[in-house]
Amino acid sequence: MANFASSKSKKSVRPNPYNPQTEQIMKKDTHPKGYRFVVFKDMSNGVTFLSKSTAQSRETIKYEDGNEYPLIKLEISNTSHPFFTGKNMLVDTAGRIDKFKKRYEKKTK
Repeated sequence: MANFASSKSKKSVRPNPYNPQTEQIMKKDTHPKGYRFVVFKDMSNGVTFLSKSTAQSRETIKYEDGNEYPLIKLEISNTSHPFFTGKNMLVDTAGRIDKFKKRYEKKTK
């Protein structure tokens, strides 16, 4: 009975995953190399912003600071997405709405 009580009182000690001295928490060489400055452009409203990315692009653009950067085109960003703007904007990038309306009109006639 004494052994049972003493084993209950002992706490198992686990290594702290947030303490770098106890163990390594991130694998090495998992993130891509070659981050560079890139301009992202929201094609629905024309807003551009500069960030770092590894995305490849053949197009370039002259940014506000006067330098030329690779251009990545976005269909939607935080400046046009209804969740971030609080507005229910309709973004039709490829005529999807018109295609749907044409199909629906044919079926109702």
